[in-house]
Amino acid sequence: MDTMTDNSEAILRDVLDRWKTAVDAHEPQQVAAQFTEDAIFQGLHPYSTGRPGVAAYYDAQPLGLAAAYRILETRRLSEDLVLGYLAVDFSFTDRPTLAVNLGVLVRRTADGWQIAHYQVSHLA
Repeated sequence: MDTMTDNSEAILRDVLDRWKTAVDAHEPQQVAAQFTEDAIFQGLHPYSTGRPGVAAYYDAQPLGLAAAYRILETRRLSEDLVLGYLAVDFSFTDRPTLAVNLGVLVRRTADGWQIAHYQVSHLA
């Protein structure tokens, strides 16, 4: 097996576990810190670029929001890029869980691995 491919899932888990911890704790600035400075972010609302847009999106989310993810596919695009496709359940305290698909591209930066592209799909 290719070592570069073998650790793709571990790289994704490391980044996504930090993302999940910050989402679950309702810490929008910590969520944004998991993204690159120029990240393209597409949640369920109009897209934004950069950390301020990510922080604003998660700041607007209700307290009690929690994320549970499962990695479905990974691809190592290069030494410094990992593509991930995930199933994510966002649970709330006052409404049913929202199941979405999430595509992420994580990039190795001077600060470690961070999310450079994030796109949610809600399939009905």
